[in-house]
Amino acid sequence: MRNILRHSSTIFSLSLCVSFLISPVLSQELKENPDLDKKVREFIDSYRWRDMNIPESDGQILYDLIIENNYTKALEIGTSTGHSGIWIAWALSKTGGKLITIEINEYRYRRALSNFEEAGLSEYIDARLADAHELVPQLKGPFDFVFSDADKYWYKNYAVAVLPKLEVGGCFTAHNVSRFGRRRSGGIGEFVDYITSLPNLETTFGGPTGRSSLSISYKKSD
Repeated sequence: MRNILRHSSTIFSLSLCVSFLISPVLSQELKENPDLDKKVREFIDSYRWRDMNIPESDGQILYDLIIENNYTKALEIGTSTGHSGIWIAWALSKTGGKLITIEINEYRYRRALSNFEEAGLSEYIDARLADAHELVPQLKGPFDFVFSDADKYWYKNYAVAVLPKLEVGGCFTAHNVSRFGRRRSGGIGEFVDYITSLPNLETTFGGPTGRSSLSISYKKSD
């Protein structure tokens, strides 16, 4: 198993295959909207993404995961000013889904709302100004896609709260995480130890190239 983990790109491909096997059969074709695609792409390219937003390469991974698995019920923990949310919502505009995203900082929340509007994606996003520590456990779900990019010391707690609400075949992703996280003390180490200990999760690190800072966990069973 340790030898397999060294080849993150291979494992990522295998995990995608697992997700296809355990996910429901795709029930609808993707919704195409060239005008929206053009608007979103131009906005992403023109905006200077700061404020702890993810890099575009990770945004593309999130987008691809949703498209490839036809996810429709997404949760994002940590909106910042909306870069990751735009990638997620862009994909959901094609699958017919919607995103709930949570941000505790009012300035970043307001900035994200404006960015969602300018990108043309507001109708696909339920943005909430709230403390995720309190709100996440209260959300009923179910979800089929989760992206965690908030306070790292709380990552395990978010996973504990959300994984029971994640559908079989669903995907839990987290930012700034690598397979070496278990060597770190505090939140990231606890989170990595936790998700890799669960027998019903298939977890990989690094995205398709092995160079991303994403952990990607598919739920194989309840």
